[in-house]
Amino acid sequence: MGNNSPILIDGIINFQITPSEYRHWRVEYDEDVATIYMDVTETAGLYEDYELKLNSYDLSVDIELSDIVQRMRFEHPDVKVVIIKSGKERVFCAGANIRMLASADHVHKVNFCKFTNETRNAIEAAECESDQQYICAIRGVCAGGGYELALACNHIMLVDDGSSAVALPEVPLLAVLPGTGGLTRLTDKRGVRRDLCDVFCAMEEGVKGQRAKNWRLVDEVVMNSKFDDFVEKKARELAERKTSNDEKNGISLKPLVKTFFNNGSIGYSTILVEIDRERSCATIRIDGPKTPPPNNMEELVDIGSDAYLLGLARELDDAILHLRFNEPEIGLLIFCSAGNAEVLLAHEKLLLQNQDHWLAREVCFLWKRVLKRIDLTSRSMIALVEHGSCFVGTVAELLFAVDRSYMMQGEFEGDNRSLARIALSDANFGLYPMSNGLSRLGTRFLGEESSVTIARGFLGKLIDANEAEELGLITFSYDDVDWEDEVRIFTEERVSFSPDAMTGMEANLRFAGPETMETKIFGRLTAWQNWIFQRPNAAGEKGALQRYGSGIRGDYEKSRV
Repeated sequence: MGNNSPILIDGIINFQITPSEYRHWRVEYDEDVATIYMDVTETAGLYEDYELKLNSYDLSVDIELSDIVQRMRFEHPDVKVVIIKSGKERVFCAGANIRMLASADHVHKVNFCKFTNETRNAIEAAECESDQQYICAIRGVCAGGGYELALACNHIMLVDDGSSAVALPEVPLLAVLPGTGGLTRLTDKRGVRRDLCDVFCAMEEGVKGQRAKNWRLVDEVVMNSKFDDFVEKKARELAERKTSNDEKNGISLKPLVKTFFNNGSIGYSTILVEIDRERSCATIRIDGPKTPPPNNMEELVDIGSDAYLLGLARELDDAILHLRFNEPEIGLLIFCSAGNAEVLLAHEKLLLQNQDHWLAREVCFLWKRVLKRIDLTSRSMIALVEHGSCFVGTVAELLFAVDRSYMMQGEFEGDNRSLARIALSDANFGLYPMSNGLSRLGTRFLGEESSVTIARGFLGKLIDANEAEELGLITFSYDDVDWEDEVRIFTEERVSFSPDAMTGMEANLRFAGPETMETKIFGRLTAWQNWIFQRPNAAGEKGALQRYGSGIRGDYEKSRV
């Protein structure tokens, strides 16, 4: 187990951390410029069977970085430029720790790569969403996942000192791929020629100096004696170009309060995650708000991270990550809700009507990221719209994120809750785009724009089961005679299928429509990297991951598949 790590507690990976608990990063603030130093503590990895040498990283390092990026938006919204540097001499980052990859089980490796890339995406989105631009200042070797971190930044600067270089050596050294989007970002984001990518990704030593700039691997190359001053000057120039006049006094993101039960279930303030190991499923129950929304944004700022929709987004995000990493055999997630639909819509209305306020925007951007995380989670998902539920507006997005949805139809004997209804708001028509750039309704009705238009005609109305099914907003509706049996049959059938086949099928079906850099990255991660990580050429006894550092190259099977 880790060395008294705040991230590994009693064998459970914890995704909540505070700046005082950071072991691998430090952050300095100078007015509207922040500098993040990657200074990994070798002996503070998630587990004790490897050391994080040369600023290599594991999940614990990335959890801290994810927390920094999130806090930068909410706690320091006045920051306009963020510089990422190494806190060590002669090395920027050696990438993901190879010993960790060699010893980790397959599920952890793939989920680790996915989480890492979701953090990279949050960095990329920071400029257009939060007016925060990231600069990567590279001194020393920047390889593998370290260079992929650089690729996520808006601007890459490399010192020209004869030894500093960028590299993606996964193929020649490890028999795997740059697993957090390296290949795709080279071609689609930076416009590096395909043949030069082929050369670059086959080189263990990487590319230095002016050649790195000529190939578009970096944006600027600066001589060593002027590098630090040049980076600072560049950051100040970029900060001065920002013209936002929005007054931004950040809020504090308080630690989430969680209660763990003996059966593995977890209670939060707004959700309850019920674990049913016998059925291999988890039910995520969302509680609607108990009080009306604040009267204005000033009051919302005062409430801070206790605000309902902000708290729900943070808790839902934490629950999904917990299920991914700590409950790998839970194959089916069931979303339910209960609460006053009108009160929930009122909370959302405050945000939608104040999109000129930084906090209202940030809460919506967080929901965008959380919903994407749900889309990308390799579990079967279903929503049950029961009587008394509150699947409206933002929360209704879950109905369009899951693989199927079932809704109670008509009165149920002995059930005195209000009849099941759903409601659409402006949030359902483009505020939270998926990785394919479309809304979930747009993806649902791909090629049927008229269906989206018809659905928009029901904006703000409470829609019953018959209307919802007719509009295509749910999959099926059942009365009290059939409800229990139909839901039971589905859940039993779903968990009886091959998890591998389900992951492949769901990942294909969830991202219909146009392909983007994001869908390419996650599609390749789900399929190619998932497959390559299990091949003997990488993970076998004679594979590259197992033999790394021994001086003996991997013994490869030569057949092409």
